[in-house]
Amino acid sequence: MSRRCELTGKGPMTGNNVSHANNKTRRRFLPNLNDVTLISDTLGRSFKLRISAAALRSVDHRGGLDAFLAKARDEELSANALKIKKEIAKAQTAAA
Repeated sequence: MSRRCELTGKGPMTGNNVSHANNKTRRRFLPNLNDVTLISDTLGRSFKLRISAAALRSVDHRGGLDAFLAKARDEELSANALKIKKEIAKAQTAAA
């Protein structure tokens, strides 16, 4: 399982641990990933995703999974999230 957010594409970053004596050693900054279940209003189903805490706040701010995926760029989304986005778009066009 990769350490990458399925909705925003956030992944590990690198940097330095800097000691009091100013010694520098390489380290990794890992994203704060959580396993969550998000519900799609359009499809009436729930989906298990592994997303960052910041992405979860963004989903809430935008008004749910459907609204978030509608605005999200395809390059940032995982294959699973892209599949969900296309299902939602298909269901919305069928309903209209």
